[in-house]
Amino acid sequence: MKAAVITTYGQVGDVVTVTEVPTPAVGPRDVLIEARAAGVNPIDHLIVKGFLSAGEPTGPLVLGSEVAGVVAAVGAEVTGFAVGDEVFTRVDPRVGGAFAQYVAVDHALVTAKPQQLSFEEAASLPLVALTAWQALTEQAKVGAGSRVLIHGGAGGVGSVAVQIAKHLGAHVVATASGDSVDLVRELGADEVIDYRVEKFDEVLSDLDVVFDTVGGETQDRSFAVLKPGGTLVSIVPIADVEAKKAAWNVRAGAFFMRPDGAQLARIAQLVTTGELRPIVQHVFPLDAAVDALLQVERGGARGKTVITVAS
Repeated sequence: MKAAVITTYGQVGDVVTVTEVPTPAVGPRDVLIEARAAGVNPIDHLIVKGFLSAGEPTGPLVLGSEVAGVVAAVGAEVTGFAVGDEVFTRVDPRVGGAFAQYVAVDHALVTAKPQQLSFEEAASLPLVALTAWQALTEQAKVGAGSRVLIHGGAGGVGSVAVQIAKHLGAHVVATASGDSVDLVRELGADEVIDYRVEKFDEVLSDLDVVFDTVGGETQDRSFAVLKPGGTLVSIVPIADVEAKKAAWNVRAGAFFMRPDGAQLARIAQLVTTGELRPIVQHVFPLDAAVDALLQVERGGARGKTVITVAS
């Protein structure tokens, strides 16, 4: 099968190739998915650079974190899925493999694709939607009446987080810029701050939750807008977190999402009820996987970048 792989770590343009590799074996708990599309995320180019590994790959490493496609085979212990089902999933991060014609995934991580979504739209959701769901419900305990600030409201994670926070009953404030301000407002944000013309920490205060998808100076300034006992949750590491928690009298922490098929099924329900819609800005063919990774590495996109895989 064709797949985007690396055999050594380095810069995307230097080490990523699209080549033939063996089709993955199907274990007893696995669903073999014939891929139609795969979402591209910042974690993918970080993996290429070796930031998440202690040693060099032992062989061709197939890239990619999330995929949508059609079930091609099921393992002996799999129930609930059959050949021909349309599904989507956040693959096991220890295995990867979404930028390929076939992907083998533990059936507990897989769920049915919402019928109204294209494969490209479905492939854009698993990683970012699970990240937003777990950040808001598990880490920050967002509920009805919570006042929540979401940084990067037009980005892959942020655009989904705005919609999930509204579903949870929160008053949602988001940062964005330029043309993205209108998009974020359309997604349900009650207030949108254009960070290029207004400083959020000069106009906001006493918030229950900040969900940080940006890091850096934005993250540092976010502590000041929380009320005592509030929560900052970030997908970017927080330097000197214990000192900052003590200084501001808040809860704070960084986390990395986990794949979860049951949670993804709840997210699919939000799509079905019209409470969540994916935003896809860029689409590349599998042969242009390098271009797709470089697009995400540059940043600044609205929504997600997706790779299509020919059937």
